[in-house]
Parts: sequence; C-alpha cells; structure tokens
Amino acid sequence: MALKITVIGTGYLGATHAAAMAELGFEVLGLDVVPEKIEMLGRGEVPMYEPGLTELLRRHVAGIEGSSGRLRFTTSYEEAGEFGDVHFICVNTPQKHGEYACDMSHVDAAFDALAPHLTRPALVVGKSTVPVGSAVRLAARLAALAPAGAEAELAWNPEFLREGFAVQDTLHPDRIVVGVASERAERLLREVYAKPVGAGSPFIVMDYPTAELVKTAANSFLATKISFINAMAEVCEAADGDVVKLAEAIGHDERIGRKFLRAGVGFGGGCLPKDIRAFMARAGELGADQALTFLREVDSINMRRRGHMVELTRDAVGGSFLGKRVAVLGATFKPDSDDVRDSPALNVAGQIHLQGGQVTVYDPKGMENARRVFPTLDYADSALEAARGADAVLHLTEWREFRELDPAALGAVVSERRILDGRNALDPELWREAGWTYRALGRPQA
Repeated sequence: MALKITVIGTGYLGATHAAAMAELGFEVLGLDVVPEKIEMLGRGEVPMYEPGLTELLRRHVAGIEGSSGRLRFTTSYEEAGEFGDVHFICVNTPQKHGEYACDMSHVDAAFDALAPHLTRPALVVGKSTVPVGSAVRLAARLAALAPAGAEAELAWNPEFLREGFAVQDTLHPDRIVVGVASERAERLLREVYAKPVGAGSPFIVMDYPTAELVKTAANSFLATKISFINAMAEVCEAADGDVVKLAEAIGHDERIGRKFLRAGVGFGGGCLPKDIRAFMARAGELGADQALTFLREVDSINMRRRGHMVELTRDAVGGSFLGKRVAVLGATFKPDSDDVRDSPALNVAGQIHLQGGQVTVYDPKGMENARRVFPTLDYADSALEAARGADAVLHLTEWREFRELDPAALGAVVSERRILDGRNALDPELWREAGWTYRALGRPQA
C-alpha cells in the first residue's frame, strides 16, 4: 500500500514540501493552525512569492479542475493522525526575542498536538532547523505521548531550500540527509525519496545529532564565506584595491570556488542570521562556545556592511541626509523572493530615513511585506518612479530588472546622477558612460 504523507506547518517550507510530495505521487494532507492559510492553499494560492510554487500547487490540490487531487489541507490534528504514515514537521523556529537562542515553541506544540493521535505505527520526520540535541528529546516525548508508543518513531531530515529555487531544491535536491534510529525509519524515507534518489540525489544516513548539525554547519560556512569577502572589501577600500577582481582571482582556486564571493551589503533573510546565532547559543550550552567564537565576527562583519552603506550614501549626498531624496532599489533580502526578514536593503533604507532622508523604495515582489515592516517609508510602483528627483540611487537587491535598467532613462528623472551599487552587480563602465557617479563597496571610485 502506498504511503500517505502529512505536512505539519504550511509556511514557505511546508507548502513547498507538501506540493513536491504530491508531485512525487503521494497522497498528501497539509496541516496548519491558521484557517486563513489553509483556505488560501485550498484555492491553489500561496501566501508568499516563490517561482513555480503556485503552478506546482495547482497541479495537485483537490477540487481544482485538471489537478491530480492528491493534495488536501486541514486544521485538524486528529484527521492528520488518522491519515498519515509519515508526518513531516515543517514549522518555524525563529530566534528568541532578545536572545540568540532558537525558539522551539512551535516545534514542541506541533509534537504535543500530533502525538496523541498516533494510534498506529508512524514515522514523524523533523525538517525544521533545530538546536543539536532536540531530536533525542523529541523522540522520547513522542514515544511517551503517542498511543502507539515506541512504534511512533522519529527521524530528522533537514531542509536545504534556497528561496527562489525551492521547488527545484525539493524535487531535485543536491543531497538528502536523514538522521534515523532504526532500519524501518531509513526504509520509509528511502521509499519517500525513491524518485530523487533514482535520479541521482545522494542519500546520506546518519545519527540524530549529526543530521541536526548539517543545516547549521552549512549555513555557518556560507555566512563565513560571505563575511570573508566583505572583510576583504573593507581592506580593498583602505588600500584602493578592487574586491571584484580579488574575488575573481581567488575564486579560480577550486578549493575556494567562486560562489558566495560577491562583496556587498551582506546576507539577511530568515535562515542565515538566526541560524548562526542559534548555533553559537547552543554551542555555549554544550560547553563548546570557544569553537564558534569566530561566528560572532562573521555576524559583526555582516551587520557592519549595512552601516557602511549608509555612511557611503551620506558622504555621496554631501554629509547630511536632511533635505535629500534617496531611491532604494530592492526591499527583499535576495531576488526571486518576497521575503523581507532581516533584509539588508530595508535596514539601510530605514537607517537613512531615521537620519532625515526622504527614502522611496521599489521592489518587484516585496512591496506589500516591506510596507508592513516599514510603513513610514515612501514606496513607488517602478524603479523610474522611485528614482524621480533622487539625489542618490541605491541598488540593494540584485533583481534582474535592476541589472537591466537603462542608465540614460533613469538619469533623465533623477536630481543627481549618483548610484551606489550595494551588490556589485551593475556594470560600472555602462553607468559612468551615461554620466553617473558610480560607487560600489570595496571598489575604486573611478
């Protein structure tokens, strides 16, 4: 008999995972405690922007004409417990307010609500990013609360989704990591992921703690690489060097590689910042805090880039933002997403606004979310409108739309042709030929 799958939590991770499991051929039931979210998903709509996700969802949601009907949604844990053989936990693990540590309340609540309804053998699979050691505790809690007892098993299967590529990363993962405590759990997960494994995705089996560490270790490494090149950008500015050429040169070394070596205003989003902070906090609890002290500097370098961007902009407009208009191109933390969580672009825009500048923001997909976070900023419907009358234009999110802007057309509407490229993604010669003063982090001024 084919496995039936539930997905607990239908945010960014859960909605994508549920749709992908249906695409792989499984009967899937998605659960969330927010009725409005369930109603939206039941109509084949997603509460976030993710390329390809709406189309994938609509191919499978029951009740939509032409769909497979393999995907349904509910708010009932009782229904989920009766339905599923494999239950994926995909709830959020935010940073605790005022602390570095991870807030496990959503994960704990999901386990507590699901376990009493597991009356037959089942596998509960954690996908949320959690502090190492959580799985052992949750496995014991699950066995104690579930009527099925020890036959309600736990596995850990961390997610590695990149926003903007989540559908691809779920259906064709570059690796599948599973932390298991039994052969049965491994066998069930091999059955769940049979198609991607058959297509060549590595299937890596390990214990609980190692599986929990994989995601935080990977994100810590990526954050370190980004902060390293941003530290080099600071040195390049002091020495009149060019960080873009430096990155190109060291990137040819296959031990280093080219990816994540673009200097700029740094990383943000809902994963890297909170994951490295939670990792530091957990290492301290384990008595291994000295092993991760370098991550404090990684975090510090990253946050420093935002302030430096504000300083460069202030200098460019004459030393004060009072009476100055600044256009900010970008609100999301990265392109191909509407996610503004811990966005460097919005952070810079907010700092300039607090220092007296009149800031107008434009982003292709993140405007609604940006307005909720910073309602006091001005917003425009296009890059051209945002730049109208501006004394400086800031490029802070690397959308393709911004890379393809016509410098001459933009130059016709600004007050002063000054552009500061916070992503080192524009062509300096093209902009300078159009009469712009071009400045970028870590690069010579001319």
